[in-house]
Amino acid sequence: MKVLVLGANGFIGARLVERLIEEAHDVKILTRSQGKTKNLKAKIFVGDLRDPLLDLDDLLGGCEVVFNCAGEIHDVELMHELHVESTNRLLKAISRKATDNSRVHWVQLSSVGAYGSVPDVERIVTEETKVNPKGEYEVTKTVADESIISSSREGGFTFSILRPSNVFGPGMPNNSIRQLIGVVRRRLFFYVGFNEPVVTYVHVDDVVSALVLCGFDERAKGEIFNISNDCSLRELIEGIARALSVPTPSLRIPKSFVRFAVTILSVVTKGFITQERVNALTSRTRYPVKKLKEKLDFEPGKYVPEYIADI
Repeated sequence: MKVLVLGANGFIGARLVERLIEEAHDVKILTRSQGKTKNLKAKIFVGDLRDPLLDLDDLLGGCEVVFNCAGEIHDVELMHELHVESTNRLLKAISRKATDNSRVHWVQLSSVGAYGSVPDVERIVTEETKVNPKGEYEVTKTVADESIISSSREGGFTFSILRPSNVFGPGMPNNSIRQLIGVVRRRLFFYVGFNEPVVTYVHVDDVVSALVLCGFDERAKGEIFNISNDCSLRELIEGIARALSVPTPSLRIPKSFVRFAVTILSVVTKGFITQERVNALTSRTRYPVKKLKEKLDFEPGKYVPEYIADI
């Protein structure tokens, strides 16, 4: 099948391209620089997704499935332009080209950040949970999701939306888990409070597998799926300690004391220790994958505390 991958040089996109080529699909990628391309077996289309003059008809020509893995995670100023404006231009181009016998299927890589976060509360988030994004990345990704859903109702294409939690694996761009590993390595880690916090990670290989299903399984059309492989913070810390061959941390400090200390010390630590980091270490939000399992017979297979050794 002829497919187009946007964000093909990114952490998730590059692995998706590898998988698609392994499965003998005809893969086209969009890249701003041919020299940055990681898989030379793909057909290369040089251009910038943010460029309003990009020849979208040529880019989309012949493609049956579009995987949109493009995302800006650092520069806030570029997020709306890339996530919303570029997506809207592509959707309009797809709708123009559509015929009764030729409809593109759009697979959107989004984020569970669409549902927002609630610290210190036990929370179960499903695909039916009302969206309530907080940061610019999460807001713009959610706006793009809504544009895809509303545009598809007008005809011209079908869609699937995949919302992963924190994606990890070798080469991951997010350093938060590496910082946590460093704290355990230096034997400085302690638990905050006395509840059982939950960590919401999912291995990049599991995300790629779910994306492929969203692309080619008829049952995925018109659906939103969350994907996470939740475990307790204790399980994750024990897995890190095993990988590092260091003693497993057990110290617990009351949450109120830690929050007070963070307020006092935040000036000294220059933002390294923040209330947001405390929230992450005390979160009790879960993202069940019941819908993925029931609709597509799929659930993540890479147990986070075991595969954390890859990092």
